Amino acid sequence: MQLLRVAWALTGAAICCFLILLIHSRLLQEGQLAAGTCEIVTLDRDSSQPRRTIARQTARCACKKGQIAGTTRARPACVDAGIVRKKQWCEMVPCLEDEGCDLLVNKSGWTCTQPGGRVKTTTVS
Repeated sequence: MQLLRVAWALTGAAICCFLILLIHSRLLQEGQLAAGTCEIVTLDRDSSQPRRTIARQTARCACKKGQIAGTTRARPACVDAGIVRKKQWCEMVPCLEDEGCDLLVNKSGWTCTQPGGRVKTTTVS
């Protein structure tokens, strides 16, 4: 009798886990992002000017409460909304590890300076 109860309990637990996985997969349908993640939707590059490349990217983010779409380590990411509100862009850590971050004078964006002196400027519209 005890063995039968254990068998029913294990069967019930297995069915419960299966239902949870099924519900989770239905909630995260194809095309939906998990909370706190971002993906690049479009990326356009314009190299028509000598020694200058203009890149524009559009990202789609599913940020948690208190977060907003931003940039971390040169990739789209969810960041604290206060950083964007105060325009303290370098607090997002937008540059790669070996680059230095500086705010533009009018706080409209930031620059990432590589050790070789190459500068990447990002402006926020």
